[in-house]
Amino acid sequence: MEPIAYSKPTVNIELTDSAILQLVKKTEERGFSEIRLGITGGGCNGYEYIFDFNTTNEPSDQVMDFGKFSIHIDNNSRPFLDNLVLDFTKTGLGEEFIFNNPNVTASCGCGVSMTFNPV
Repeated sequence: MEPIAYSKPTVNIELTDSAILQLVKKTEERGFSEIRLGITGGGCNGYEYIFDFNTTNEPSDQVMDFGKFSIHIDNNSRPFLDNLVLDFTKTGLGEEFIFNNPNVTASCGCGVSMTFNPV
């Protein structure tokens, strides 16, 4: 399932303080300053997040500058990520980024894939 083309000029994404601190740490450790955030088809519910170091820049990308790093969002992912809150939590020996996304209507049991309302 491929996301549909979307032309909204910007998307609103919030990062918590703990997410920002962790992304600064990760980007400095790995020598990258750009993060790719998006949606791709896959998983048992239809979509999965793309969340990795950025290796390609597209002219239509929205770039959000956070000083020591930037987040790049492709045009097709924008409606699915609008109003997302990215958090980071550490519990015991485990740590993870948490995607609090009001656009998700269902997710699979393992928490990797999700479904969205039609855009």
